[in-house]
Amino acid sequence: MLERAPGLHTLADTIAELADNNNDVVAGTADLKYSNGLVRFQERHPDRYIQFGISEQHMVSAAAGMAAAGLVPYVATFASFLALLCCEQIRTDCAWTKLPVRLIGHHAGITLGFYGTSHHALEDLAIGRSIAGLTVVAPADSAQLEAALRASIDHEGPIYFRIGRGRDPKVYDSAELSDFRFGAAISHGEGSDLTIIATGSMVHPAITAAERLKRDGLSVGVLDVHTLKPFDAEAVLAAASRSDALLTVEEHSVIGGLGGAVAETLAEAGVATRLRRHGVKDEYAPVGPPTHLYAHYGLDADGIEIQARTLLR
Repeated sequence: MLERAPGLHTLADTIAELADNNNDVVAGTADLKYSNGLVRFQERHPDRYIQFGISEQHMVSAAAGMAAAGLVPYVATFASFLALLCCEQIRTDCAWTKLPVRLIGHHAGITLGFYGTSHHALEDLAIGRSIAGLTVVAPADSAQLEAALRASIDHEGPIYFRIGRGRDPKVYDSAELSDFRFGAAISHGEGSDLTIIATGSMVHPAITAAERLKRDGLSVGVLDVHTLKPFDAEAVLAAASRSDALLTVEEHSVIGGLGGAVAETLAEAGVATRLRRHGVKDEYAPVGPPTHLYAHYGLDADGIEIQARTLLR
């Protein structure tokens, strides 16, 4: 499985490299070391790897305890379990106490398509955004995940990393992210007709859709909002000032995630730029292969292009 998911190699290997240079770094998971790749961390640092078993809430509370003792714990499990099942522990044990716990929710969104609603995570960004003091990050690819993990080592307070299943297409070279900062969105060109604002797994298909639209003479830019909290309102308002319309794209419910953050930003600033939120509507996703679900919800380049053309009519 790991050979088909290079992004999970990046997750484990980057944390292991951080541990090489910092004796306080530890890592653990809830019986998913093969699913998230942390077996590779275990092989390099067996004395600093914790196997919690199927006990996610205990894992988060234990990580908070380790952080209180001076360690820097990176703990990982399925995003549906981490953000929903462990919401209370994240808020009370990690965020309220401002402890440096690094929470990694992998296989987010609808990437666990066959496993059904219990394993889909379409609410985690909304939950994370609502927890005071929690930084929320959704990297677009392996290079950006690595940059975000490296930036986390000295970051104060807890961080929720939202990642997929390690198969995201390449968006960045590592050299492009040498100045990566939480809360600083990344522009992929400016557009007077439209700016597509995307996060996480939707950045690559958004860029592909934008290129197709530009070939038809449309002026389209893309904004990668990798950090949902703190939110780069300045970048969003700048895009709104130069574009006739904005299209948000996320592998998440349209309620409370990226689309909600953009809508809040525009409303509070009194900006009337047209906005369409594209994602999963107020419903539970059906069971099916992830690729089929992406097509079903229009969360691929074809679907994003259709949404953009409809918005610009």
